[in-house]
Amino acid sequence: MDKHQVAEVLDEVGTLLELRGENPFKCRAYHAAARLLDGLAGELQPMLESGELARLKGIGEALTLKITELVKTGRLAYYEELRAQFPPGLFDMLGIPGLGPKRVKVIYEKLGIATIGELEYACRENRLVTLDGFGARSQQKVLEGIERIRRNRGRFLFSFAEAESIELHRLIRAHPDVLRSAVAGSVRRRKETTKDIDIVVSAERASGIMEAFTKLPLVETVTGHGETKSSAVLRSGIAADLRVVRDAEFPYALHHLTGSKEHNVAMRARAQRLGLKMNEYGLFRGEELVPCKDEEGLFAALGLDFIPPELREDLGEITGAEARKLPRLVERKDLRGVLHVHSRWSDGIGEIEELARAARKLGYEYLGLTDHSQSAGYANGLSVDRVQAQWREIEAVNARLLTEGLGMVILKGIESDILRDGSLDYPDEVLEGFDLIVGSVHSLFGMPEAEMTARIVKALANPYLTILGHPTGRLLLGRDGYSVDLLRVIDAAAEHGKAIELNANPQRLDLDWRFVRQARERGAKIAIDPDAHTPDGLADVDFGVGTARKGWLEAGDVVNSLNKAEFLAWIAARKTKR
Repeated sequence: MDKHQVAEVLDEVGTLLELRGENPFKCRAYHAAARLLDGLAGELQPMLESGELARLKGIGEALTLKITELVKTGRLAYYEELRAQFPPGLFDMLGIPGLGPKRVKVIYEKLGIATIGELEYACRENRLVTLDGFGARSQQKVLEGIERIRRNRGRFLFSFAEAESIELHRLIRAHPDVLRSAVAGSVRRRKETTKDIDIVVSAERASGIMEAFTKLPLVETVTGHGETKSSAVLRSGIAADLRVVRDAEFPYALHHLTGSKEHNVAMRARAQRLGLKMNEYGLFRGEELVPCKDEEGLFAALGLDFIPPELREDLGEITGAEARKLPRLVERKDLRGVLHVHSRWSDGIGEIEELARAARKLGYEYLGLTDHSQSAGYANGLSVDRVQAQWREIEAVNARLLTEGLGMVILKGIESDILRDGSLDYPDEVLEGFDLIVGSVHSLFGMPEAEMTARIVKALANPYLTILGHPTGRLLLGRDGYSVDLLRVIDAAAEHGKAIELNANPQRLDLDWRFVRQARERGAKIAIDPDAHTPDGLADVDFGVGTARKGWLEAGDVVNSLNKAEFLAWIAARKTKR
C-alpha cells in the first residue's frame, strides 16, 4: 500500500473505534495519524526502513507496527477484526452528510438499523424524531442526504421514477408539435424498480421537440441528441430517453418501447406464425403496413384481446389474450377499505379521527387501525393498558362519525409482532378484543429458511391472525427479504382462510408481484394495504394496486374490495373459527 491507502485504512480504524465506543483519544490518534501520512512529502517505505516514521510526533511504536504491516502485506489484521464486528451497511450510512460515527452508533444500537434502505424507511416512519440527539430537522436532513447518495446509484424505486416521468411527460407533451405521447418502458409496466424513463412521441417534425427536450429545466446532462432519439440525465439523477416517430408509427413504437423484451420477442414470433412481420415501426404483410390506430388495434390485428401493460412479461399473457381469458384487473376504485394504518399512538403521525376522515375523503368505507404491538418498543408499541385506552378512543370517534352519517367505521386492529416461536405478542384475552390483526415479522431476520417458514406458518394457523403483513420483510434497494418458503406460506394462508398483505409502501411492494400471482392461483386472498404512517400515506395504496395488477389480480381476489358489510362478515367468519 502507498501512503494514501494506508492513511485511508487508519482513518477508517479510527471511525470503527468510534462506532465501538472506544476512548476518544485513541480514536483521534488514528485520525491524526491518517492526516499526517496523507500530508507526507516522501514515500513510506524508506521512512520505515530508516526509522524516521517512528520518530514523527503522533505515530509511536504501535502505529509504526500497523503501518509496516499494511505497507508490506497490504492488509491489517486489527482493521479486519474491527470491521467484522459491524454490518457493512453502517459504512454506507457514514457517507450521509451529518451522520458521523457517534450518530450512526446511536441509530444502530437504538433502532437496529444497519443499511441506508432501513434508515430511509425508519425516517419515513418518523423513528428518528424522538431518538436522542435527533429531531424532525435532523431526520429531514438524513432523508436529503440519502437522496443525494441515491443519485449515484443505478436503479430507482418505481414511485420515484413515476413521479419524474409524469413531470417530464407533462413538459414534453406541451410542445405544439406533439401529436400523441406516452410514458413507456418499465415505468408503464409498473416494475418495482427501474433504471430509466422512456417517453415516446408522435409528430410530423421532430427537431423542435428534441431541441426543447434537451433544454428542459429537469435536464442536467444531455448524453445523446439525434433526429429521432435523444437521451439525458435528469437533475434527479435518473436517465431519460425520448423517441419521436411519425403518427402512423406511434402504436407500434409505444408497444415496442413498453416491452418487456421477452414479451416483444413472443409477440414477433406470433406475428411470424400469422405470416406477418412486426417491429417498432409497424406490423407488415410483406411490405404493406397493416394499419392500426392504437395498441388495441395492434393486438386485434394479431387475434388478441388488449394486453394491459402491467402483464407484458411473457408469463402467459399472450395465451390468455388469445383465449379471451385475461383477468379484469383490479383498479383503485374497486377498493372499499384501507387496512394497516398507524397513528400517533405508535410511530405514525396523525390522530385517529384525522386518519378516518382522510380515508373517507378518498372514498373508503372502513379503516383498519393497526398500530404496533408491545414487542415493538422501537416503534412505541402499545402495552395492554394503552390498547384498551386506544379502544375507548376508537369507540368515541366511531360514535361521532356515525352521528354525522359519514359512512366510515374504524376497526380496532393491531400490527402484532410474530415472535420467534410463531406466537403473537398479546395474551389470547387481549387478542380476542381486536377486530383485525395484521401479523408481521420484525425481528430475527437471519433465521434459517426452514425455521422462518415454520414461524410464519404457525402464525397463520393462529385463529386470531387476520392478515400476514409484508411477508418477506424486504426493502427495495435497501434490504433483501428474509429466507422463507413463500409457496408453503401461501398454501398455509389459503388453508386457514387468511389474507396475505401486498404492502403498498413503495419501498416494500411486498408481496412481490410474481408471488402475488402464485397466491391467486393457489387460492389465497390478498389485502392491498398502504402501511400508512401519515394521512398522506394512505395514497400509497395506488402503488399496491399497480403491483396487484402485475400479479393478475381481480377485485374478487382482494379482501378490502369487499364493502363494509361484506368485510365485517368476512372478519366475523374468521372469529367464528376460533
